[in-house]
Amino acid sequence: DVYTTWCGPCKMLNNTTFANKDVIKYINENYYAVKFNAESPKEIMFLGKKYSNKNYVANKPGRNSVHDLSRLLRVSSYPTLIFMDKDFQIIQSIPGYKDYASIEYLLKIFNHKDIKPGLSKEEGESIVSDFQKTYKPSFKPN
Repeated sequence: DVYTTWCGPCKMLNNTTFANKDVIKYINENYYAVKFNAESPKEIMFLGKKYSNKNYVANKPGRNSVHDLSRLLRVSSYPTLIFMDKDFQIIQSIPGYKDYASIEYLLKIFNHKDIKPGLSKEEGESIVSDFQKTYKPSFKPN
């Protein structure tokens, strides 16, 4: 989850969707979850390289400069959910707020064993089509 502190939809995602018991349980059982502030002043080591926010201004109200890791991940809006494989290769970035039902679908499709970076459009469409035939939502609202 790439977010900012001033972003309303980011706060809503955190306070509603990520507070849902079914969402929490599924993420904890199937993902390595990371929340990353796209405007963080902290230096971060990712895949052996340091990333920072050289233009960060402390105590600045509202928007701040964008962290270099956000640029690397090609995040252009907030919130953005980034699904990666076990080698930290991006499978898909999904911008915008998602409710518990929408995120259930995303969590389950990106947990599918055949979803991986570099799929052709046809391969991806085939996997999604097959998945949709058997997908049954099970998350409940809090």
